[in-house]
Amino acid sequence: MKKLCVILVILLAVGSFAFAAGGQQGGGGGAAASSALIGIAMPETHVLRWTKDGASLKRFAEARGYRAEDQYGNADQNLQNTQIQNFLTQGAKAIIVGCVNDGVGAAVADAARDNVEVIAYDRIIPNSADYDYFITFNNFKVGEFQGQGIETGLDLKSATAANPKYITLFAGSPTDGNAFFFYDGAMSVLNPYIKSGVLKVVGPYPETSADRANFQRIATENWQAPVAKTRMENLLNNDARNVTLDAVLAPNDTLARAIIEACLADAKYAGGKLPVVTGQDAEFDSALSIKNGQQYMTVFKDTAKLAEAAIILADQVLKGQAPNIPGATLASGDLLSIGDTGKKVVKAYLLEPIAVYKNNINVPVDAGFFTDAEAAQLK
Repeated sequence: MKKLCVILVILLAVGSFAFAAGGQQGGGGGAAASSALIGIAMPETHVLRWTKDGASLKRFAEARGYRAEDQYGNADQNLQNTQIQNFLTQGAKAIIVGCVNDGVGAAVADAARDNVEVIAYDRIIPNSADYDYFITFNNFKVGEFQGQGIETGLDLKSATAANPKYITLFAGSPTDGNAFFFYDGAMSVLNPYIKSGVLKVVGPYPETSADRANFQRIATENWQAPVAKTRMENLLNNDARNVTLDAVLAPNDTLARAIIEACLADAKYAGGKLPVVTGQDAEFDSALSIKNGQQYMTVFKDTAKLAEAAIILADQVLKGQAPNIPGATLASGDLLSIGDTGKKVVKAYLLEPIAVYKNNINVPVDAGFFTDAEAAQLK
């Protein structure tokens, strides 16, 4: 009997130890999964939205129990590649990349080798077959909104070839695949007016982004405002010297403000009769400019929602779930090309942008896009 009791005690002890070990292992596995590292590689800081996006991505990742680190490439792809390599060294399970250019491909290939999920964020990673997901906005529609802004601002539907309107064209960085969609969306609206003679282009005119030679002439390397300002100054002193521009197709707010600054230094526009200037990103300084009657419009892309959607996508992919992202649709039909890297068509999830004018400047304000102090200035 005594021997039996001893055996029972030993068995109970072993069972308790095994249960404890199993429980600890399970708990540790859960903790490891929930605290996995998500690396966030953003392209630059000179465009305000990227710093806001990086901070939002980090916040949403941490809210879901992940560790997160955000890094910024300062428009230097070699630097961004080093940052991505550092994430891999730290054991990241997923990396969200807003790339500088296609030179990121080598780092993405390394991530694929290590079975680390890469999600392209708001910029396609071109010339790569080493990732599966891209999350962005419907960027062709962004361009359509810009074209419609010019159409409305100049009342092109009522204009005639006998009294044409004058426009000059700017495009974004040629290393950013979105720049082509923005431009083509805008030109899908503007080209009919150009062909009918109602709208005259001052300076280079690529009918679409497929005209790479002329597109390069209107492109703005790395979305740099000084580049846009210098080009606008040159236009005003040369091709546009003897005409008054009625509109400028500007692909984002940073460039729009630089273009307006150049115009204000020209006697033809210094009195406040500025061209209709488009934009994108609903940056506060541009929202204020719209309210004050300088910049004509912008396109609001709620990047907080994009950041949240990207983290939901990462979370679902890491958990082996089929992506189902509220507010985003999987690109299909004509929009499938948005996910074309040149080597593969990845799954592209699209959020909807919103055109913003002076009469609906409350839209980004009500969305909580600005600080309280900024919002107060826009009300």
